[in-house]
Amino acid sequence: MDDVVLILTPRGRDAAVAADLLRRHGVSTRVCADIDDLNAALASGAGAAVASEEALNAGELRGVLDWLERQPPWSDFPFIVLANGDKGLRAARAQETLDLLRNVVLLERPLHAESLVRAVRSALNARRRQYEARDSLARSREELERLVAERTREREEALAQLHEAQKLETIGQLTGGVAHDFNNLLTPVMGNLDLLRRRIAADDPRSQRLIENALQASSRAATLVQRLLAFARRQDLQPSAVDVAGLLAGIEDLIARSIGPTIVVDVEASADLPAARVDPSQLELALLNLAINARDAMPGGGRLTIAATFEEVGPESRHRIKEGGYVRLSVADTGVGMDASTLKRAVEPFFSTKGLGKGTGLGLSMVHGLAAQSGGALTLSSTPGLGTRAELWLPIADEEAAASEKPQADAPRAVGSATVLLVDDEDLVRLGTADMLADLGYSVLQAGSGGEALRLMRSEAGDIDIIVSDYLMPGMNGADLIVEARRLRPELPGLLVTGYTNLTQGPGADLPRLAKPFRQTELATRIAELVEAARSRPATVSVLARPAPRSRG
Repeated sequence: MDDVVLILTPRGRDAAVAADLLRRHGVSTRVCADIDDLNAALASGAGAAVASEEALNAGELRGVLDWLERQPPWSDFPFIVLANGDKGLRAARAQETLDLLRNVVLLERPLHAESLVRAVRSALNARRRQYEARDSLARSREELERLVAERTREREEALAQLHEAQKLETIGQLTGGVAHDFNNLLTPVMGNLDLLRRRIAADDPRSQRLIENALQASSRAATLVQRLLAFARRQDLQPSAVDVAGLLAGIEDLIARSIGPTIVVDVEASADLPAARVDPSQLELALLNLAINARDAMPGGGRLTIAATFEEVGPESRHRIKEGGYVRLSVADTGVGMDASTLKRAVEPFFSTKGLGKGTGLGLSMVHGLAAQSGGALTLSSTPGLGTRAELWLPIADEEAAASEKPQADAPRAVGSATVLLVDDEDLVRLGTADMLADLGYSVLQAGSGGEALRLMRSEAGDIDIIVSDYLMPGMNGADLIVEARRLRPELPGLLVTGYTNLTQGPGADLPRLAKPFRQTELATRIAELVEAARSRPATVSVLARPAPRSRG
């Protein structure tokens, strides 16, 4: 703001006296010779104007009035008019002119010097507040524009994330469906290979080796399916005692192929590393996610170091995990690194620094979720220009759990004389499973649907010891079937066989489950456990009449 006070009192020495008085009180002044000079001075900038009443001729004020009309909304230029003292005469000739000036303070002459000084200072303060209001409005406008731009950007990002999530959901549904169908195909393949192995003589090592190779390939295919299901979020965690060193050795080649030849991969694991309690498939996926993140941070190549060590965590741990032993898996790269603000948000779902379409923003959040669900933690550290280190802390498996993770033994035989009602709408799966059960010594009744199974239940209820049903079937699913079957036989054990393992709601939530694809030993063990448990319980009486058992000839 220009603090200059314009003075227009062309008669006598009023202008010089007023200017001298104001300058002595620290006010800058400019004396104007006439109305045109005042108009030019207003255009150059001023804080207020002091004018004598007789100098303000309405006919000559057009330029000044035009300038006042062009003022922005925040501006109201102040005039101090030195009045003649004849109010009646002013009312007749000059009141209209004063009204045209809008913001006017009248000082009657003769006036005291202090009155003029106070009036000028008051006018300058008011003018200064107008400029402050202008600046405040400008800042508010800028802040509003910034907020609108920020909200618009956030909305666009949210929409982009929603579209990305919808795309992922669609891909997940497709992936889950393909994985389920693939599980159905793998189940008879692995079952028949198990049956062949039992029938091939032990002195035929070549045939045994071929079958074992096929079983290993099928197991790898099953692991791939579990990864697909994990991506589709249709699999619960299946923790077990995991040999982390062995897992790293098995996945090293996959990581090296995934991140390309420009990055050197070093894998280090302590020789005496204890087993960790974690879902092995999810751990492999987590390590692969971390490796891919590291690859993207090293576009020009670099070094990726994966190390596994044992660490004892005390009560003062900064990782907010329970006391005890942990396997610490560290994945360190020599990439571009992250600043503090990026690192703070790194594990947020959908947060990504790769740009739209180049990453889902779910990789680190999935790793973080795995660590938390496993009873451990994920920690991140990074330095811009030097690289990033991710540490996955996993609790060690207790000795009893680790000892229970043994290679598969021969399948247990049938529990006494037992009959299995086998229900699956997929003929290949049902026939292959029936062959495995028959090989184990079970009597098998087969049904291709829930309705057919219930008809068999009504005619053979007394002979059936357990119902084994696929979950996903047309019409009635396996969980509903077992619930209906227990209306006929309340004590009847049931086993759900499914390619999905996340049945956390509905009637199937508490039913025993067996995940596809399964080996003969797994099937035999689960059935034997359930049948033995049912036979050890006191018998209950159904409110419905049960028909007498009949011979199947």
